Amino acid sequence: MTTETIALASDHGGLEMKAMLAAFLREKGVKVLDLGAHDSQSVDYPDFAVAMAQALKDGSASRGILMCGTGIGISIAANRFAHVRAALVHDAYGAAMCRQHNDANVLVLGGRTMGPEVAKQCADIFLTTAFEGGRHARRVAKLAENGQD
Repeated sequence: MTTETIALASDHGGLEMKAMLAAFLREKGVKVLDLGAHDSQSVDYPDFAVAMAQALKDGSASRGILMCGTGIGISIAANRFAHVRAALVHDAYGAAMCRQHNDANVLVLGGRTMGPEVAKQCADIFLTTAFEGGRHARRVAKLAENGQD
């Protein structure tokens, strides 16, 4: 599937999905970096968005998957960093488009709003779909220009 390291992180609302996706990806030969959470105790999703942003910035991972209960809060937190392009998706089409048109480097899923088979499908598509570049590259470059780390 890929030789890159993929970071996974979630709060307590995405914990079960994170464990399931970690196993799924490892079965496919993907190197997984688990940034937490590691138990079901209530935690704050922004902390895991920060951990993801740091892993991408320091090169520990090249892309990542974030989860919280709905995916909304953690996607807002992750997109505060200029080098993060986190896309909350709900289906295969969104997973493909976030890579093809937006060069998303973080897939965001709702642990309480999406079933495991759709989550696996989205992760698989996210990791195997290339950025199209072209007219989309200009738009993605503008995202970095307007952001701050």
